[in-house]
Amino acid sequence: MAITLRTGSLGTADIAFFVVSAAAPLTVMAGVAPIAISLGGIGAPVGYLLAGLTLAVFAVGFTTMSRHVRSGGAFYAYITRGLGRPAGIAAALLALLGYNGMEIGVYGLLGTATQDTAHALFGADIPWLPVSLAGLLLIWYGGFRSIDFGAKLLGVLLVAETGILVLLAAGVLVEGGADGLGLRSLAPDHVLVPGTAAVLACAFAAFTGFESTVIYRREARDPDRTVPRATYIAVAFLGLFYAFVVWTVVQAFGDDKVVEAAGSDPAGLFFSAITTYVGAWAADLMHVLIVTSVLASLLAFHNAINRYGLALAEEGVLPGILGRVHPRHRSPYVAGAAQTALGAAVVLAFAAAGADPYRQLLLWVNTPGMIGLLTLQLLAAVAVPCYFRRVGHQEGVLRTVVAPLVATVLLSVALVLVVTHIDLFTGASPLVDTVLVALVPTALVLGLAWAWRLRGSRPEVYEAFAAEPPVEGPPSADAAPASPSRTGRA
Repeated sequence: MAITLRTGSLGTADIAFFVVSAAAPLTVMAGVAPIAISLGGIGAPVGYLLAGLTLAVFAVGFTTMSRHVRSGGAFYAYITRGLGRPAGIAAALLALLGYNGMEIGVYGLLGTATQDTAHALFGADIPWLPVSLAGLLLIWYGGFRSIDFGAKLLGVLLVAETGILVLLAAGVLVEGGADGLGLRSLAPDHVLVPGTAAVLACAFAAFTGFESTVIYRREARDPDRTVPRATYIAVAFLGLFYAFVVWTVVQAFGDDKVVEAAGSDPAGLFFSAITTYVGAWAADLMHVLIVTSVLASLLAFHNAINRYGLALAEEGVLPGILGRVHPRHRSPYVAGAAQTALGAAVVLAFAAAGADPYRQLLLWVNTPGMIGLLTLQLLAAVAVPCYFRRVGHQEGVLRTVVAPLVATVLLSVALVLVVTHIDLFTGASPLVDTVLVALVPTALVLGLAWAWRLRGSRPEVYEAFAAEPPVEGPPSADAAPASPSRTGRA
């Protein structure tokens, strides 16, 4: 009997820990929110709410689809069912680019964040490369161990990083902020400003990875309920928490001074606030927890990538060796080792070129990954009504048509905002920005060519791509699987 992933291992909270950890709340707040404030003013908190609402609308159709499509391929499986096999295979290649981009670039951030922490706490200057390579080994080990181990570890790290932000917020609320607490940040005249587009671009980037709940379907307990619940919890938590934390930082400096403070020292904004309202010890702790936040994000993305690699190996699209599951830990350990090797190769290549670990390794590798995942969300939103139009089901029109179409419009706007404000994420030249953006359509075109080659050279693999796995146990009462002849198209 073939060794498979450990089914029934993850509850709602476990999956939510994985996807919220991937978003790295502390790192996003301390590292990116000051930029959003400096560009969008005191209305920046609303940008995070709007991004969260958009992704909640997307989640309606996305999670409805998850009850009907049980394939471990998540994004590419949904897109295959709705838009056909060529689009699905192209989506699979884009998913590999997107998730690897989001993970590998962060090793540069791990190196620089550890450097900053060592300097702030001990006055020591350490090289970034050994730290990043050590991080690669640590994350490999976390992925090698069982999914239960990863869930428990991420739970602890997530509680710690959100806890320090709650501590900051509590200090500001108790002291009443710089000028008293107020809600001017929510007023339309502070939200509808020229910088709002830039705030929205930053806000959408802050949610990256939330959609990976569906990747853990095979390991979830009662996945038809667990996966949707975890998705909604993740979106709601991130949207509300981000908005609340940014609002408290605005209160910490005052409506009239926070924009100047964020513009003059974005990297120190949160550290200054927590030093003032809680104490210098809390700022030191925040330095440490930013490092653990980065590690949690790396582990969450590493686990997601491994499961995509496993699914594609089982499809026969990637080498079969990547589909091996560890007999004891029940983890996709070969896919994990391959992903770690790829990460090491990219990190060492940037180091050999003398690249800056933050401005180049992180930003240049992360950015196409972020755009790729946002593109996948858009394609998945389009795929939902196309799928339900062709199959028999008992889902309502709101879930299968209205919400996905609204999400398609909103995600299109989000994608345009991110691409047109790409300089915020890269700090690079127009030429570099053009190349980074072009990687996403290039991946899609190569994926279509890959599909064409598979259809001609390995038709059995092509025809079986993203097919439903064998039913394990009784089917869910609220799912209505389509017949094999109606689950995909050439």
